[in-house]
Amino acid sequence: MAVTLNNGFKMPIIGLGVWRMQGKEIRDLILNSINLGYRHFDCAADYKNEAEVGEALAEAFKNGQVKREDLFITTKLWNSDHGHVVEACKDSLKKLQLDYLDLYLVHFPVATMHTGVGTTDSALGEDGVLDIDTSISLETTWHAMEELVSLGLVRSIGISNYDIFLTRDCLAYAKIKPAVNQIETHPYFQRESLVKFCQKHGICVTAHTPLGGAAANTEWFGTVSCLDDQVLKGLAEKYKKTTAQIALRWGIQRNMVVIPKTSKLERLKENFEVFDFELSKEDMELIKSMDRNYRTNQPARFWGIDLYA
Repeated sequence: MAVTLNNGFKMPIIGLGVWRMQGKEIRDLILNSINLGYRHFDCAADYKNEAEVGEALAEAFKNGQVKREDLFITTKLWNSDHGHVVEACKDSLKKLQLDYLDLYLVHFPVATMHTGVGTTDSALGEDGVLDIDTSISLETTWHAMEELVSLGLVRSIGISNYDIFLTRDCLAYAKIKPAVNQIETHPYFQRESLVKFCQKHGICVTAHTPLGGAAANTEWFGTVSCLDDQVLKGLAEKYKKTTAQIALRWGIQRNMVVIPKTSKLERLKENFEVFDFELSKEDMELIKSMDRNYRTNQPARFWGIDLYA
């Protein structure tokens, strides 16, 4: 199952996010996921594991498990590299051992002080607040992203964590429209207006936290997960599925791409088994009533400033 992006390329509806994966765990995870049918992998320079992902992909290509053209690989430009887009992309390609990316995203709509290509540091000022570079506009960054397409390094370019206003501005100055806006969205944080705006303007929405962050965000940010909600538990019982499968199916039926993260083989398999059932219109509305406008991914904890405020 895939969606067709606004440039004609196809993107698998479900992918695997590799945030907070390290070492041998990544190799096993990627090789196992390919065996299960995953063809979409969501990476980022800031995850600091592109080299390990690249080694696993190279092994999969070498052993004939899959061909490069069968995979959809995404990675992201970090905040500190907004003034060095081409160099940062080439650095990611080298680590991933790839000749091109299927999708390259602006990870956050903010440029921070450069700390060296690919270092992905978030430099803080003496006041403990993120050192934002006010000399680089998002428009400048976007035109550099467009250059990557011209150079043949990237097939599609997109944005991440952009709100309606920033997405609208990008559409106004873009020569190449963003193919994707990757955002946090799940039953507790539905963002209906942003999702509808993007889809109206031909931008595919990818849910980067489709399960509400679960244990990972609870550990890092102290947030609660929608997977423990009684509504999802009731629907899981009704459809004989897990609460995670219900949440993922809900996202897919909103015409979004979903990229759940897990390091457990059984969860990896479960998360991919979401195409053999469909939520009724009434149950889609029931989940819609769960919205709390509740963001679980809170980088302000590390940056000393809330960029969403």
